[in-house]
Amino acid sequence: MKKTLLLALVAIIGLVANAQGRSALKINEVMVSNNSSIVDEYGDHNAWIELFNSAYGPLEISSVYLTTDPNQPKMYPVPLGDVNTKIPKRQHVIFWADNQPDKGTFHTTLQLVPGQDNWIGIYDANGITLIDEVVVPASLTDDQTWARKTDGKTIVDANGNDISWEVRDNGAKADGTPSYITPSSNNIIKDGNHKVQYFHERDKNGFALTVMAMCIVFSALLVLCICFMIISKIFAKVVLSRKLRAHGLDPIADTDAAEHDSGEEIAAIAMALAEHLDAHDTESTVLTINKVKRAYSPWSSKIYSLRELPRR
Repeated sequence: MKKTLLLALVAIIGLVANAQGRSALKINEVMVSNNSSIVDEYGDHNAWIELFNSAYGPLEISSVYLTTDPNQPKMYPVPLGDVNTKIPKRQHVIFWADNQPDKGTFHTTLQLVPGQDNWIGIYDANGITLIDEVVVPASLTDDQTWARKTDGKTIVDANGNDISWEVRDNGAKADGTPSYITPSSNNIIKDGNHKVQYFHERDKNGFALTVMAMCIVFSALLVLCICFMIISKIFAKVVLSRKLRAHGLDPIADTDAAEHDSGEEIAAIAMALAEHLDAHDTESTVLTINKVKRAYSPWSSKIYSLRELPRR
């Protein structure tokens, strides 16, 4: 009985967590009439719906429903068993509204009609809970999309009006800013780095950038050189102390003695060595060769042996 209650509790917690996670699934961009935009894996131009995982963790969307009719919430169930239905965090996925579900998981039974408003909704696995919805306006022309201004976000003005969506057509808006169609990509595309542009305006020839780069490189090399010198000195002291200890000497005492050696002491030692080495007579370099009387002496001859035993 306890095990059954525990399993039921775990299942309820899992369902609640899954439902809360799927609330992060958002309709992000829709194209109704596709003449020259992206193509599917079969090379066909079809209407498409982009979904976005606004959560900061992966989201499994199998068994949710896509529909274009609020009276038929279970129009297209996302199949189970496809690994691609697990959307990574902050990523997108495209579903084709081509009414050809036999082509694969991401080919739905949905159909979008150009020239009229198209309602699109996402329902949870129970077919009751509405996760997200959008009405695509009839004013969209060929190769235009109805897209969120910011991925997965709802923007409301001061009057409470929803201004999250806009028309995009790879052209330019009224204020001159670009309007990109972004299937499977972020709806906000940064055209450039403002810091780089600012630097370029004030250093068109790149002289300052060159000097800065050279200073950084040479500074790094100088720091490395100093570090290597310090490390080598420390290593040399460690090796010297180990050698002295191996010979039974005191590294500290020997180091102090070496530091107190003066030039006079070294000169006196050198003179003493010179006097000691020059004390003997210089040997003659003349060789005297005497003829042996016996022309032949076998190796066993007794003349080559010891005549007397050595005294101990």
